[in-house]
Amino acid sequence: MSKHPIVHIELPANDTKAAGQFYATVFGWKTQTDPNFDYTMFAAEGGPGGGFIKAGEGETKIGQPLIYIDTDDIDASLAQIEAHGGKTLTPKSEIPGVGWFAVFSDPAGNRVALYTDAAHQH
Repeated sequence: MSKHPIVHIELPANDTKAAGQFYATVFGWKTQTDPNFDYTMFAAEGGPGGGFIKAGEGETKIGQPLIYIDTDDIDASLAQIEAHGGKTLTPKSEIPGVGWFAVFSDPAGNRVALYTDAAHQH
């Protein structure tokens, strides 16, 4: 069973490459840009990694980072979330070759995501 750590953080940016360069320069984060998706990934030593996502994609807005919580079973987690006052915003969706994600809102209205890597699929 998953311990449910935070495993990924997305920071919205109008220019994902410039955002990555800022954090690489200021904090020494390792960055890599995937030009196919205009997505710059980062690795922060000692913490979860993440990426800079283009602002305006889906519900992505500047000033609203999205954290991803690891789970072994997205469907079961969404059922628990809804049973306790949360709401599914984006149902379980595949990230081809990587895994699955879903987005929910907690009872306070915060957008949070779930993530399961491909190795945990049933």
